[in-house]
Amino acid sequence: MDPCWVLELQDVSVPGRGRPRLEAVTLRLRPGERVALLGPSGAGKSTLLSVANGLLQPEAGEVRWQGRPLARSRRARRLQQARIGTLWQDLRLIEELSVQQNLNAGRLAVWGWPRALLNLLLPLESAACSAVLARLDLDPALLDQPVARLSGGQRQRVALARLLRQEPVLLLADEPLASLDPRLAEDLLRLLLEQGRQPRALLLSLHRPDLVAGFDRVLGLRQGRLVFDLPVRGLTSARLEALYAEAPVGR
Repeated sequence: MDPCWVLELQDVSVPGRGRPRLEAVTLRLRPGERVALLGPSGAGKSTLLSVANGLLQPEAGEVRWQGRPLARSRRARRLQQARIGTLWQDLRLIEELSVQQNLNAGRLAVWGWPRALLNLLLPLESAACSAVLARLDLDPALLDQPVARLSGGQRQRVALARLLRQEPVLLLADEPLASLDPRLAEDLLRLLLEQGRQPRALLLSLHRPDLVAGFDRVLGLRQGRLVFDLPVRGLTSARLEALYAEAPVGR
């Protein structure tokens, strides 16, 4: 396997009830690639992202980040996974904490527990937090505001800013646009595509095939199997119809 790849999955399988959640999935992402992941509900998209960020260990196959397999020691594994940032659909912000405390949560894997506890008591690294907010057109004056007071659009940007504080090389997003109104969805997608440029890579699960235009590649996942891996220009209506067709009885 080539270390120039940010992410490599080789013949990855994850068991499930009735059929595998993933079955012999192989894919690779280079730095600067922005890849959309499509598939019907239950296709295995969230499972694939959980394998990609190390939260789920496959039963078979191999996962590598930047050419290296999962580290063995707990600390080395934590530092390795710190290079992978995930934006969940529910954002997973801590409502009672300030924006600054939430942003610094992106550094906890690197800091360790003593500094993590200090983050609950003191405003740490304010300049770095202000800078990452500015990159996303947010006012640094929000730093001391509780997340609970933010608007929906502000929360989306703070969650993305937390990812940037983490300084990942791989950005993963699990249907982050699904619950947003069209304006917020378009805004967040634009920001994700901008941040997915080199040296980072972006793998984003989408529930709407019409939003793939800004991506470089598109993956189609169906019943745990990767059925296509194409440049966006190669995605046809026939491929989409086959991807989202109703599963045969008994499958």
